[in-house]
Amino acid sequence: MHDNVLFPIDLQHEASWSRALPVARQLAGTDGTLHLLGIVPDIGSSMVATFLPRGFEAKALSGMKEALDSFVDAHLAGARVAVHVGHGHVAETILKWAQDVQADVIVMASHKPDELRSILISSHANSVVRHSPVSVMVVR
Repeated sequence: MHDNVLFPIDLQHEASWSRALPVARQLAGTDGTLHLLGIVPDIGSSMVATFLPRGFEAKALSGMKEALDSFVDAHLAGARVAVHVGHGHVAETILKWAQDVQADVIVMASHKPDELRSILISSHANSVVRHSPVSVMVVR
């Protein structure tokens, strides 16, 4: 088993965790820590940010933490879990947190391969796999 398993999820999309959650729990075993990571994407443009209400990002980060805590209560009772909220580009944030928590492995879900999508837009899982210094388990 692994000491530190990083498990990034998108709470708005059950497909990002439903099949991968049992794999992440199995890899963490009873002694490892499952590091649950929710990411609030960076707005990316200061111009866009001017149209959002004051404190929008702080509220989004706080809301993500509350939602992750509820997820733990509903799906990870009894497991050794650390909840983390990241902010920024999804793949870069996953890789940063993998380093910060000293992850042994990253477990994440991915959609079914689609050649056109792969050519036009690199998926988050693809970026993480290409740049991760640790093993990545992609669950489909």
